[in-house]
Amino acid sequence: MSTLSLDAEALYAELLRGVRGLLRPGGVLVGIRSGGAWLAERLQADLGLPATPGFISSALHRDDFAQRGLAGGGGATALPFAVEGAHVLLVDDVLYTGRTIRAALNELYDFGRPASVVLAVLVDRGGRELPIEAAFAAARIVLPAAQRLTLAREADGRLDFELRGGAQGR
Repeated sequence: MSTLSLDAEALYAELLRGVRGLLRPGGVLVGIRSGGAWLAERLQADLGLPATPGFISSALHRDDFAQRGLAGGGGATALPFAVEGAHVLLVDDVLYTGRTIRAALNELYDFGRPASVVLAVLVDRGGRELPIEAAFAAARIVLPAAQRLTLAREADGRLDFELRGGAQGR
């Protein structure tokens, strides 16, 4: 049996390359809490962008809020810029069903109507339940539905993946 090995730091370097081509002049970065927020922070610094990125919580707009509650969003929404008319580059760690992205978009539109929204992700693992697609994914993989791929951030800021559930889970 083979095990999945993903190098989160190498994928981040690929994401940085891809985001350079997606971010419009004057555009803003918005990371979905929590993994997408970590990525947006690093991208903001590595791209030399002024100010801070925005962070968005999907918790209040999730269709499974009754089961997950506020814990599912990883923190509050903080958008230090006007959303109205902005070109938003939305960043997340793992794209799976599309439900988190849908919820994040609903939250974003609560703050105004952006001129455009483009999605970039570290990993697209397939399994979509909604018609949502990333403009850029550093990696595309297939995992069994029972497995969960989560981005983790080490104390030194390095990124790593945790794979749980299914045949790999403990």
